[in-house]
Amino acid sequence: MKFLFLILFLGLSLQTKAQISLVEFRNVVKEGSLEIMNAQVGVDKSLSELKLARKDHYPALSADGNFNTGFRRDADADLWQFAIEPRIEQTIYAGGGIRAASRMAEIGYYSSLEEYRNMELEMRYQADYAYWSVSAMELYMGATAEYVKIIRSLYGVVKERFSEGLVSKSDMLQVEARLSEAEYSQIAMQKNYEIAVHRFNNLQGVADTAKVVLVNSIIDSLPIPKRESAEDIIPRRPDVEMAQAAIRSAEQSVVVARAAYLPRLSVGVRGSWQTYSPNNSGETYLDGAFVVGVNVPIFQFGKRRHAVASARADLRREINILDDLHDVVSYEEADGWSALESSFSQMQSSLHNLEIAGENLSISTYSYNEGQATVLDVLQAQISWIQIYTNAITARFNYAVAWSNYNKVTAREM
Repeated sequence: MKFLFLILFLGLSLQTKAQISLVEFRNVVKEGSLEIMNAQVGVDKSLSELKLARKDHYPALSADGNFNTGFRRDADADLWQFAIEPRIEQTIYAGGGIRAASRMAEIGYYSSLEEYRNMELEMRYQADYAYWSVSAMELYMGATAEYVKIIRSLYGVVKERFSEGLVSKSDMLQVEARLSEAEYSQIAMQKNYEIAVHRFNNLQGVADTAKVVLVNSIIDSLPIPKRESAEDIIPRRPDVEMAQAAIRSAEQSVVVARAAYLPRLSVGVRGSWQTYSPNNSGETYLDGAFVVGVNVPIFQFGKRRHAVASARADLRREINILDDLHDVVSYEEADGWSALESSFSQMQSSLHNLEIAGENLSISTYSYNEGQATVLDVLQAQISWIQIYTNAITARFNYAVAWSNYNKVTAREM
C-alpha cells in the first residue's frame, strides 16, 4: 500500500518548498511576453488609426503662400510680389466613403482588442503547459530515483547471497545490468527535467538555470469542467469575434470602393493677402471667396464595377472563413472534451493499477527474501511497478494539459 501513496507524498513534499503558483506564473508570463507586448502595440496603433480616420469628418484648414521676384522691371513696379491664401474646406458628400473608412477603423480597433485577448489565451495555455511539464518531470525524477533505490537494495541482497554461495553469478549480473539501466534512465530523466525548467524560465524571462519550486502540481485535484456546446463557446472565442469583425470591415470596404467613383461635394471659404500686380507701390490687399466644389466622375472604363466586384469577393471570402471557423470550434471542443474524459479515466485506472503493482512488488520482494521466488520474478515485478508508476504520472500530466486546453478552447475566464 505504501507505493500507492508514494506519488502523493512526492507531490506534497514539493509543495512544502513552493515559491510560485500556477496563477502567479501565468501573470509573470503575461507581463513579460513579447507576443502580448506586440498585441498591445497593435491595439495602440489601431486606436491611433481610428482617431485619424475620425478627423476626416472635420473641416480642414490649410494655407498656400508664395513669394517671387522678377528679372525685368516693368516701368516703376517693384520686382517682388507675394501672396498668402488660407482656406478652410469641409467635405459635405463623398459617397459615404469617409463614414465607411471611419467605421472600418473602429472595427479594426475592436479586432485588435480581440487579438490581444486571443494572445492572452494562447500565452496562458503555454504557461500552463510549461508549469505542468516541470511538475511532471519532478515526479518522473522521483519515480526513477525510487526505482534505482529499489533495485540497488535488491542488488545489495543478491550480492550478499552471492558471496555466501546462495545464488549464481548470473542472478547477480542480471540485477547489476538492471541497476545500470535504471541509473541511465535517471540521468536521462534529469536532462528532461532541465529542458522543462529551461522552457519554464524562458517564459518568465529569468536565467535558464534558475531554480524552480512550484506551489501547484499535476497531482492536485483539477475538477472536470462543465461541458459547453459550440453555440455557448462561439460568442466568447476571440478568433470568432475577429472573423466577424473582418466581415463587417469587408462590408465597409465595398462602400469605400464604390465611393471613390461617386460624386464628391465640398464647401469652403478661401481668403488671400497679396500685393497688387504689377507691384507699383508695395501696397497689399485682402480678398476672399466662398467656394463650392463638385467632382463628378463621368466615364472610367468600368473601373468602379471592377473595384466593387473585388471588394465583394473579399467579403465572400471572409464569410467563408467565419463559416469554417464555426466548424473548427465544434471540432476543437469535441476533441478537447474527449481528451479530457479519456485522460481522466486513465488517471483513475492508473491509481488502481499502481496499488496492485505496489502490492505485487512487495510480495515478490518478500518471497525472494524467503527463498520462494527467483530474481527474475522480482525484476519483473519491479519493471511492472515502474511502468505503471510512470503511466500514472503520464495520465495525470495528460489530464492537466487537457484541462488547460479545454479552458483555452472554451475561452474561459480564469
